Amino acid sequence: VQLVESGGGLVQPGGSLRLSCAASGRTFRDYFMGWFRQAPGKEREFVGLINWSSSLTYYAGSVKGRFTISRDNAKNTMFLQMDSLKPEDTAVYYCAINGRFATTPREYDYWGQGTQVTVSS
Repeated sequence: VQLVESGGGLVQPGGSLRLSCAASGRTFRDYFMGWFRQAPGKEREFVGLINWSSSLTYYAGSVKGRFTISRDNAKNTMFLQMDSLKPEDTAVYYCAINGRFATTPREYDYWGQGTQVTVSS
């Protein structure tokens, strides 16, 4: 199983970025996909998740209303649209796969290598 994130970069406060997570190596039907982030000196934290059919999304309170998760199952790809970005959103963003609804990192089975997002003027 391989997960590859892309789309990170430097953006000004109030700006937007769209991250992608491409999955390969097996069939991910009925799996949840999640986004996490980790800032320097801090623990990895939950950002949001989406189920296989996209009928369920769930977000951390800190990003709710600003971030949107979607997925394209035909391409085995998940997206994270980040709007109204703040300096405190600066972190390495990771995608992960899990067989059930979960919001803690230790419950996820597979991880990508991460992509850096920096929000700064």
